[in-house]
Amino acid sequence: MTKLTPAERKKLTDGAALTKSLDGDPGKEAAVFGAIWMNAPIARYVEAVKDVENLETGTGYTVTKRLSARPTIDEFSAMHLPEQDLKDLRKCRVGACDVKLDEQAIGRFQREIDWHAPGAHAAANALMQRIVLEYVHKYLEGGNERLPVYRDKSRPVVIADEFRAMVGGMPEFTTFMPETGSYLLDYPKVTLPQAPSFIYWQETVFGLKPTLRVSHVTIREGKEETVLTSKMIYASHYVWTAIETRMLFPDPARGPGFWFITSNRSRVDGLTGITGAFVRWRLRSQLQMAMLGSLQATKQKIEQRR
Repeated sequence: MTKLTPAERKKLTDGAALTKSLDGDPGKEAAVFGAIWMNAPIARYVEAVKDVENLETGTGYTVTKRLSARPTIDEFSAMHLPEQDLKDLRKCRVGACDVKLDEQAIGRFQREIDWHAPGAHAAANALMQRIVLEYVHKYLEGGNERLPVYRDKSRPVVIADEFRAMVGGMPEFTTFMPETGSYLLDYPKVTLPQAPSFIYWQETVFGLKPTLRVSHVTIREGKEETVLTSKMIYASHYVWTAIETRMLFPDPARGPGFWFITSNRSRVDGLTGITGAFVRWRLRSQLQMAMLGSLQATKQKIEQRR
């Protein structure tokens, strides 16, 4: 847990949610910490996460879809690009695209879509569904090394490299949970015994643009605590990589229930240059607000869930 001030500790013991920014690479990283007490068994939260389609609904979430072990195109049928993305994709080129894609995918939107045809938008949505499905299959087969190399900006971004740098700078994985760090970097070659996992995709509206994102969740239940990791393997805007860690542990002195402690680290573009400081401040503010809302909504759902 990050160091808390006496005032922050009192806020938590009084039952309120707490969020705060964490240190990170100012040129590419945004990180936020959150905590709250939940008056419910840990097992109830774990079951709710497995039912992610019902857990992550409401404000900010347009669609949430859990995928099968070997996803098919039908599982992406509800995925639709927002109108602005469809307009942007029409003129996308390598090094100049407002949607995060690799070079091959950018080329496919120019070769395979007749943007002047009446059904262009439907065809573009169908192509995006196939592309994201291919990203997921490649990840399932070869892990981080098969994830996209983004070519939406002038400088290519290798997602596998970003994950290596991120995990290497997180003491929770280098010192306290090295086996989880190895799993995050070397999946599927490395496994976590008795730790179920699944992949799901979402349409979200937390930033300036609606965003499609795909995440890999792993649940590791222990005698003393339960640890969940959520690793974002694709996002159509803003984020290169993201890792969220959620630690759940009881506090017998407080009574039935558990502490929910989370940290979310994201590597994003647009944090350098003249406007970078403003963008960084705004992003941190948005992340804290989003986490605060998520903590409060999750607490309510878990405590009411039976």
